Amino acid sequence: QVQLVESGGGSVQTGGSLTLSCAVSGSIFAVGNMAWYRQAPGSQRELVARITAEGTNYADSVKGRFTVSKDSAKRVGYLQMNSLKTEDTAAYYCNADVWVTEVTPSNSWGQGTQVTVSS
Repeated sequence: QVQLVESGGGSVQTGGSLTLSCAVSGSIFAVGNMAWYRQAPGSQRELVARITAEGTNYADSVKGRFTVSKDSAKRVGYLQMNSLKTEDTAAYYCNADVWVTEVTPSNSWGQGTQVTVSS
């Protein structure tokens, strides 16, 4: 069974930084595309950043401040968040395309980690 476990959330002041991690565990062949989403209370879940074989893309609201990366060998994804703003406060979720076998794809979500930015 594939599991995604996020870590690194917490409380910071505006202008601070946090790095979120997403560890993929289970009996899998490989990890493919990874993405980070966030959901604030009363809002829909939104895409924050994605990393694929072709590159990375970001929501306009985080461009220049957030950096998405992954270590395929370690099966860990990262979201480096700098210059945090109060509007970045949300639960952050990791999503990954996982190859369970060479020909069996799957998509999984993590349980989420809370990021709170205060002024």
